[in-house]
Amino acid sequence: MIQNFSTEDLTDKDSVLATVLNSLFDGVYIVDPERRILFWNRGAEEITGYPANEVAGRWCGDDILNHIDEQGRLLCRGACPLLQVIQTGEPARAKVYPLHKSGRRFPVMTHIAPIRGPENEILAAIEVFRDISKEEDYRILQEKFQRVVQKYVSHTTFEEIVAQAHSEAGSAAVERDLTILYLDVVGFTPLSEKHTPEEVVDLLNTLFSTCGVITKECHGDIDKFMGDAVMAVFIDANDAVQAARTILGVSLPEFNRLRAQDGREEVRVRIGINSGRVLQGDVGTLDRKDRTVIGDVVNTAQRIERACPPGSILISETTYARLSEENAARFAFHGEEAVKGKADRVRIFAVKE
Repeated sequence: MIQNFSTEDLTDKDSVLATVLNSLFDGVYIVDPERRILFWNRGAEEITGYPANEVAGRWCGDDILNHIDEQGRLLCRGACPLLQVIQTGEPARAKVYPLHKSGRRFPVMTHIAPIRGPENEILAAIEVFRDISKEEDYRILQEKFQRVVQKYVSHTTFEEIVAQAHSEAGSAAVERDLTILYLDVVGFTPLSEKHTPEEVVDLLNTLFSTCGVITKECHGDIDKFMGDAVMAVFIDANDAVQAARTILGVSLPEFNRLRAQDGREEVRVRIGINSGRVLQGDVGTLDRKDRTVIGDVVNTAQRIERACPPGSILISETTYARLSEENAARFAFHGEEAVKGKADRVRIFAVKE
């Protein structure tokens, strides 16, 4: 907590406080109780691409950084951590995705604290943030490495190793940052009515087995099959997008080419992708359990898929924020969708034409 500074200290570029904050590599900015930006250090310029003269004097709600949280909620117009600190006087910490001046999103870990005056009144709030893109890349690489190890040792052995390393049971439910891919066959009911049950099962098995192979090749896992739909889970949003593009661009055309040779109709699919914090754990009865993921992120992924035009991919902004520059460049803003169960509309991105 910073205490006993005046408003003049916070806006004076030559003050001791400004000199100290400008020497930091972390990004630092200070806002007044109305969230007007009073100070923007050199670290913030370097991390965000915005020079201080373009930012100072503006309000957070002006969509400068346009922060979203891990669930895709736009913080600048709602649950703003800065506003929370100003209102409560309690420090806060959060992982968020601001918008770089270049237009790309990137992950930062931010710490916010109140700045108090001589009478202990809250004059402002200070936010210190650090680009954690490399840390996120390392986390993803580490989890991918664990998946590779699992291919060469039994599940029991791997769980015992993890349990010993963490001194906790390997099967406990955990919260994880994952990307969920939903794939659904378009017009399945009329399609199934034209064929025998055996033909329908054969169609789904052939299609889904191909999806399973591609998912594995892209470092993901099939979480479950639900009739004519598949839910897959990925550590890295880039892998989820790669899997979706391969299914639509390579696997499905070949699948339909073979069906056409047999005089059968074309099969089309929709794919929706969403990212965020989910609960992963064992769900079921004493006799039978499945390792699965649950939460709002999963539900939203399914609803994005339902809004998807046949033969295409739609991704949420939370997934878009996690993509590499190369993958992000393949997508463009598609619109906002009203999603059942969510107060705010979800921003959706589609593959560029």
